[in-house]
Amino acid sequence: MSLSSAAGSGVTPGPARRGRLRRSFDRHWYAWAMVAPTIFVLGALVLYPLVRGILQSFTNLTETNQRAEVCSKTLGGAESCAPNPDRWQWVGLDNYLDLLTGERGHFWLLFGNTIVWTLACVTLHYLVGLGLAVMINRNFRGRSFYRVLLIVPWAVPAFVSAFAWKFLFNPQFGLINSVLMQVGLDPVEWFNHRWTAMFAAIVTNVWLGVPFMMVAILGGLQSIPGELYEAAEMDGTSAWQRFRHVTLPGLRPVSSTVILLGTIWTFNMFPIIYFVTGGQPAGETEILVTGSYRAAFEGLRNYSLAATYGVLILALLVVYAAAYRRALKSKGEVW
Repeated sequence: MSLSSAAGSGVTPGPARRGRLRRSFDRHWYAWAMVAPTIFVLGALVLYPLVRGILQSFTNLTETNQRAEVCSKTLGGAESCAPNPDRWQWVGLDNYLDLLTGERGHFWLLFGNTIVWTLACVTLHYLVGLGLAVMINRNFRGRSFYRVLLIVPWAVPAFVSAFAWKFLFNPQFGLINSVLMQVGLDPVEWFNHRWTAMFAAIVTNVWLGVPFMMVAILGGLQSIPGELYEAAEMDGTSAWQRFRHVTLPGLRPVSSTVILLGTIWTFNMFPIIYFVTGGQPAGETEILVTGSYRAAFEGLRNYSLAATYGVLILALLVVYAAAYRRALKSKGEVW
């Protein structure tokens, strides 16, 4: 392609593009210098592990075949090393096929648990957070105190909340079973059944995640112009109509963002499942991220299987985010 045809078609020639980058570097070298450490840190902590994990998912790497050589000591005390005949190899898509066809692990059980866990938690996060935000957005005595009190669960580390709620759900000594017995009901073996154990984990995560939703939605409520409510009230609308036609549309930008973030965080919420249910009973409450952890750090450490879980989790979240963005764009939202 000639320079004239490239210019006519709007394509920047390679030398011209490189020249533009060079001029930008010469003119704004200080900006490049300030950005460089961030790029380096992100590359070392995010990009390199990501690429390495993707590559490992196409191997059969475990703790037994990761070494290139096998060394042993002779009778004289000397150490002799020989190539490892069982060293890891490239296996292509075998790990993905094994997971998706059920030949290795319980992918579809974990996937179903993850979907139920994410939908339940994000829905309750948003609805409870919205209700609390609407309540404390009004003027009443002690409003500041209640705001601080409702934010406290957000300040508590996740693993501390997990241990506290696990004790509350303890079948023998927990406060929840004590209350049930006080009102004449039988105690519940919370962690002996799949859905009661999942219920305990969901309650814990909702208590932990509602403050974030509440604070974000409260900020959105305070950004809605008061004139809209005054105009709607003058038109004779009810409180429910004002909420439906003024509050909810005004919260749409904030809601779309917090729902996306909440979905990603909940999808990867490791400590609540791991510390509250521990996968009980018999691994029936595991989710994808805990399945990846157990593959990598428990029993025969299967690093390739854990990497495969990680790649599938990433792929699912990327597909969800892309579909979510497209849905918002179709409704005129800018994201």
